[in-house]
Amino acid sequence: MNSAARIEAFLEMMSAERGAAENTLSSYRRDLEDASNEIAGGLAGAAVADIRAYLDDIAARGFAPTSQARKLSAIRQFFKFLYAEGLRGDDPTGTLDSPKKGRPLPKTMSEADTGRLIDRAATEAGDAGLDDSDSLAALRLHALVEVLYATGLRVSELVGLPVTVAQRDDRFFMVRGKGDKERMVPLSAKARTAMKTWLAARSKVPAFADSPFLFPAASDSGYLSRQVFARDLKGLAARAGIASAKISPHVLRHAFASHLLQNGADLRAVQQLLGHADISTTQIYTHVLEERLVRLVNDHHPLAD
Repeated sequence: MNSAARIEAFLEMMSAERGAAENTLSSYRRDLEDASNEIAGGLAGAAVADIRAYLDDIAARGFAPTSQARKLSAIRQFFKFLYAEGLRGDDPTGTLDSPKKGRPLPKTMSEADTGRLIDRAATEAGDAGLDDSDSLAALRLHALVEVLYATGLRVSELVGLPVTVAQRDDRFFMVRGKGDKERMVPLSAKARTAMKTWLAARSKVPAFADSPFLFPAASDSGYLSRQVFARDLKGLAARAGIASAKISPHVLRHAFASHLLQNGADLRAVQQLLGHADISTTQIYTHVLEERLVRLVNDHHPLAD
């Protein structure tokens, strides 16, 4: 069976019938020709065992799971075409499993680095030598960092908080997150104090005094943009001696979750605090639980070394 001719026919179909773009066609060609060159006798006549051996080979060559999955997808479509056209009486890819992509572990921060970051924010917020503009920015950044680490809010939830959160001085407040769902999140004493101090300072700024948002800004939304906060957070990290490339609002959210789990919190409780609709989303943190269990056994089992 002439594999090169079959591949050309498949690509012509993808172009004419499905309007595939040139980049897509080039990608299919590379993947199919690579498979055809590696499989004895070519791709078009390959059996299930041949394709499975090819997939094992590209995995051994170090191709990422995403690349493996892409190549298998191209091969699947190729054999569906051959079967539909009557050029093969079977589809050898029907019983093949897609490679597991694996979920990357979230970037996080150590408790020590998080403490340094927050301490630096507090020091700058209390610096009496700053001019009014810099002092206001420092007070806002301190409040943002304290609240983010205390609550694990999504950055979009944080920057859009209503001013009433700071006015009530409650230990908990309700936030409306993804899917318009409400959840209760806690506020530490330090976070409440930082918010109160920021609230007092922003009330003296005429442009901000009547804003319904805790962190107002002269923007279309009326509140601080995510990008400005992310930029300010990286600057704070650099001044605290922490590599700014490792820091983002999302990393602080992950630190909130990881540190809770490291210190004994239940995965379900962390799911609720983060606002994850499904526990499977929170299970990216199971590596933290595994480390905690190993530590527990090593510290307390009578036969542990």
